[in-house]
Amino acid sequence: MIANLVTKPSRLIIGLMSGTSLDGVDAAIVRVEGQGLATKAELVAYTAVPYDDKLREKLKELCSVEHSDVAKVCGMNFYIADVLADAAERAVAEAGLTMADVDLISSHGQTIWHIPIADESDWSLVRSTLQIGDLSVIAKRTGKPVVGDYRTADMAVGGQGAPLVPYADFILFRDEAKGRIVQNIGGIGNCAAIPAGGLPEQVIAFDTGPGNMLIDQAVHTLSDGERSYDAGGQWAARGKPDGAVVADMMSHPYFAMKPPKTTGRELFGKAYAQQWMERMRAKGLSDADIVATFTAFTASSIAQGYREFVLPAAPAQEVIVSGGGAHNKTLLAMLGDLLPELTVTTSDALGISSDAKEAVAFAVFANNFLFGIPNNLPSATGAPVPTIMGKLALPG
Repeated sequence: MIANLVTKPSRLIIGLMSGTSLDGVDAAIVRVEGQGLATKAELVAYTAVPYDDKLREKLKELCSVEHSDVAKVCGMNFYIADVLADAAERAVAEAGLTMADVDLISSHGQTIWHIPIADESDWSLVRSTLQIGDLSVIAKRTGKPVVGDYRTADMAVGGQGAPLVPYADFILFRDEAKGRIVQNIGGIGNCAAIPAGGLPEQVIAFDTGPGNMLIDQAVHTLSDGERSYDAGGQWAARGKPDGAVVADMMSHPYFAMKPPKTTGRELFGKAYAQQWMERMRAKGLSDADIVATFTAFTASSIAQGYREFVLPAAPAQEVIVSGGGAHNKTLLAMLGDLLPELTVTTSDALGISSDAKEAVAFAVFANNFLFGIPNNLPSATGAPVPTIMGKLALPG
């Protein structure tokens, strides 16, 4: 079954991405040709399957030491796999295809916990990561081979297991004449700075910090659960950011750490958001001011990361934004104001859907897995060597 796939001129792969924003599953049907850095990927169809509020809140519990437990993780590992399988089947149906047309499924899984640096206070908390959504459940449900659980392989050879997408960013966005910074703004923000005509080892990539995560949490809390995100940045646009609060938040030690580095809900989750909302309330900030302040914090963390760790070594002319944050006009305007010498645009303007881009990336990862070609980017994750990431689950 697998051996036959590498002899085909192209493969139709479904990439499934469910990120730290916990907003749902992105399912991209991608036609992939070639292998390695010569890979070509064409988006055939894209479907977004949102999580409902009940599932989103359950997942937030699993991402919290105070509210998670082994039974909940065990059950959700299978439950979310069914959600992922549903997303794959829905994408195929909406594209007017059948599963018989599909060669392979690639799933990132849902991140529950990530420990990029060992906890010195507890010998058992070694460098590790956990993405749930059992691959065998997806394979048996869909009848297709499934590749997934990518991060663990990078960590096993000494990397931080993230960010992974810069490998695909290099393939999709490298330009001979322009230096580009590809910025994904999902729950967490991550960037990949690709010098003009650069080589893979010259890419500078890291998690810039919170993306939509804090904004979404504030909107959910302040709207009493009626909204899950700030559509178009409209709420933030009605408020005024508190510069002193932004400066205080920027003093978090994560932002001074040199790349490679990665983060998640462990540092910038619900408890962190609630702490800062309480402080802003005590200062008399309105709801709109609070959302605007979190939005300004995200923009500031991205811009500062560029100024300290990217631009001195990799001059750039463009910032290409993807992910849910690409739709937040207020956030993009703030980023443009902080980086006036750079052109801030979205991947849509270059013909690659900002919503689908990360799911497309995982289709690329699975394709390299088939050919036995390393699919991590050591300059991004800190791994000392390239390695083949992924595990395979067969349907039979």
